Order: sequence, then structure tokens, then C-alpha cells
Amino acid sequence: MNKENMLYVVIALLVGILGTVLVLGVANKSKEPAAPVGNAMPATSPAEVQQRITEAEKIVAQDPKNVQAWVQLGNDYFDTNQPQKAISAYGKALELQPNNPNVLTDQGVMYKNVGWYDKAIANFEKAAQIDPKHVQSLFNIGIVYATDLNQPDKAIAAWNRFLAVDSSSPQAQQIRGMIEQLKSGGGLK
Repeated sequence: MNKENMLYVVIALLVGILGTVLVLGVANKSKEPAAPVGNAMPATSPAEVQQRITEAEKIVAQDPKNVQAWVQLGNDYFDTNQPQKAISAYGKALELQPNNPNVLTDQGVMYKNVGWYDKAIANFEKAAQIDPKHVQSLFNIGIVYATDLNQPDKAIAAWNRFLAVDSSSPQAQQIRGMIEQLKSGGGLK
């Protein structure tokens, strides 16, 4: 990798870290209990995201084995609601690094968004198999079963796996509420 490409990767990573810091402060404040959770982080401005997309596209064109650039590109497509492009970019990253639970989960969220629920579940299950403590994949398995496939028993089973790993976080409290809604036959609201 030449120095210019390395600089782009470092800049993309720093922007991603800054986005992570900004998002972690608001991650559990959503009013929508059924929103899938991924690892991609919102950007600060559309122009900034487009600039990152352009730079990442240049990097992967020159260095198609650059996993970090593919992930960043997938994350930026995720954040700009371009699910097909995100699925493709994450797919390239997974070809190079097939056992990354975060990338599998983010691609799974994009599969969910385009209605490919079986593929979403497969990604989330693979992520959870790779890392049994990967709570984002367990959360998302439950979401797809509860909201998209109308299989509340499978949603509850997935969320019980989540609670076995994390029983005290705000998200665990949210899951308990969703389990109670499903058990009462009311579905998720």
C-alpha cells in the first residue's frame, strides 16, 4: 500500500472512531424498540460521508484486498441507507475476513432492510457462533423473528441467549420488555 492510501485509511479510521465516540453516548436512547442494531456509525454530514465514500472507493479500486477500506465503505453505505451497496462492500470484506462478527452483523442488518430475512438470520447466527457473546447479533436475531417473520418463540429464545450474556445493560432491560410484550400476545409496538 502506498503512503497516500495509508493516509486515507488512517483518516477513515479516525473518522470512524470519532463517530463511535459520538454514537456511544446516544446508542441506547432510541424510542423504537424494534430497530436493528449494527456497528456502522452515523456521520456528521452528508458531504463528509460522500467524501469518505469517494476516498474509500479509490482505495479499494487500487487495493481490493484492503479489508478496512471495504468495511468503511460498507459502513458509509449503511449510514446513507444504500443497503445493496453496503451488502456488496461488506461481502468483499467478508471474502477477505470471513469471521468478523461485526461485519456479518452489519451486512445482516442490510439484508433485513431489503427483506432478505433468511440471509439476515444466517449472518446473525454465524456472528453469534463465532462470538457467543456478540450481543448485537443476538439482539438482531430476535428483531427479525419478532417483527419480520412473526415467530415470537424464536425471538424470545434469541433474546434469552442475549440475556445470558448481558443481563444488566439498558438494552437488556429493553429486551425484557419486548419479551413480555411477545409473551402477552401483543407483538412489538
